[in-house]
Amino acid sequence: MGREEVLQLEELAVKIRKSTLTCLSKVKAGHIGGSMSMVELMAVLYGKVMRIDPKKPQWVERDWLIVSKGHCGPAVYAALATKGYFKEDELLTVNQGGTSLPSHCDMNKTLGIDMSTGSLGQGMSSAIGIAWGHQYRNRDNYTYLILGDGECDEGQVWEGALFAPQQKLDHLIAFVDCNEKQLDGYTKEICDLGDLRKKFEEFGWDAQECEGHNVEKIVKAIERAKSVKGKPHMIILHTIKGKGCSFTENIYYNHHVKFSEVEYAQAMERLDEQLSTIREMEV
Repeated sequence: MGREEVLQLEELAVKIRKSTLTCLSKVKAGHIGGSMSMVELMAVLYGKVMRIDPKKPQWVERDWLIVSKGHCGPAVYAALATKGYFKEDELLTVNQGGTSLPSHCDMNKTLGIDMSTGSLGQGMSSAIGIAWGHQYRNRDNYTYLILGDGECDEGQVWEGALFAPQQKLDHLIAFVDCNEKQLDGYTKEICDLGDLRKKFEEFGWDAQECEGHNVEKIVKAIERAKSVKGKPHMIILHTIKGKGCSFTENIYYNHHVKFSEVEYAQAMERLDEQLSTIREMEV
């Protein structure tokens, strides 16, 4: 992947971060931590990897995305708006009465959402069922799944981890947003997950790990996954909860955060500076 394309994806990531904050700017609160930690992945999926058509959200040949950590919908909505699924001014309605952009991802309300999620663990089953259905129909659609590391406390995740290799679902590519935190603290202090890559590998998955805020490394990990046949794929992304948001990145409790107008303005200003730096490098 060339330098120009890397910079374009980095620029898209900053735009998604800005739009994620815009989503929550009216209510001045929301699931910022986990939304921000998966932004680079969203930029890679929507900016390069996934086969999609915003003008035809139900296109049969599209790739599917299941964001099992559905409370991080703001980052998904930001990416969808950036790609043109709906107008960006709709982002200002998130979590408000009558909105088509509810707190958790809802396929019945939002264009571009493939599966309603938010009851943690259940997205694993949904993604496996979708991938299995595509395989049964001899379709080459890829199904992408995003799990949280705290979410991997759920038993349903590990039932799916057993089932997917049994069915040789090699068009299922899953990610764990491994930011080492969950709602009420560090994952290692609440329910230590140990070596997630090794665990999935022992369950029969093709498993790897990489830096979750490096778009080039994420792309390479996905490309490598697609080269391995006969197994589902797991990519553990090492991330920072609240990444890129000045008022959440360095605080302990940053799962759901309230913020002020001043904090919002400062965060947007910092992101604008990052955007300017990237654009100068593109020239």
